[in-house]
Amino acid sequence: MNERTIQASSSPHWIDRCQIGDATLYLGDCREILPTLPRVDAVITDPPYGMGDKLSGSGSGRWKKLYVEKGGFSWDQEAPQEVVELLLKADKAIIWGGNFFELPPSRAWLVWNKIIRNFSTSVCELAWTNLDRPVDAFDYSHGQLATEGKHHPTQKPLPLMKWCVDRVGDAAVILDPFMGSGSTGVAAIQMGRKFIGIEREPKYFDIACRRIEDAQRQESLFEPEAPKAEQTALFGSEVA
Repeated sequence: MNERTIQASSSPHWIDRCQIGDATLYLGDCREILPTLPRVDAVITDPPYGMGDKLSGSGSGRWKKLYVEKGGFSWDQEAPQEVVELLLKADKAIIWGGNFFELPPSRAWLVWNKIIRNFSTSVCELAWTNLDRPVDAFDYSHGQLATEGKHHPTQKPLPLMKWCVDRVGDAAVILDPFMGSGSTGVAAIQMGRKFIGIEREPKYFDIACRRIEDAQRQESLFEPEAPKAEQTALFGSEVA
């Protein structure tokens, strides 16, 4: 059985750490935690890019809007460009909203087609990748999020995140430094991968812990039982 353990921080980099089976979750600022982590096989993440603020001029509270520096979009002090450079140290990377950042040219953009015709919102979202494959698209109605239970304002559907995990092939360890409510982690666990997640908001950290714990428990239910040891005599005769 997988147990959930929470460790109060003795580290200056994180507040709490939750270990749930193959998932390690950190409550804290990814800018402080990422440099302490080992290299991973893949990063799959949806960092804040503040586009709603840029278009409407309103403030979101948590994330500030983009500003233009040296002719291109960049993060403000909430999520500096150095984070992007650190994310790219993974062997494979999928960054949703990557079209709003200064990233290298990519052959393999991913497209989420939301299958909606309400043009007051985007009908598609794009993810930058460093994968060596053609452009690919995933059709999934944005409205179906309601059937999963929406826990975070920018939550991605679980089938979409499982599709992303499938795109990074045999990557054994997946990192999401902007974990939110843990959809990437749930997808990773359900597909038999190890997961490292970072979230700085306690509310969403707790939700992610619960969702990933549920996913881990469900996976354990379907693990095959170890074969029972049987005692047999030599030459096939039965043991009295």
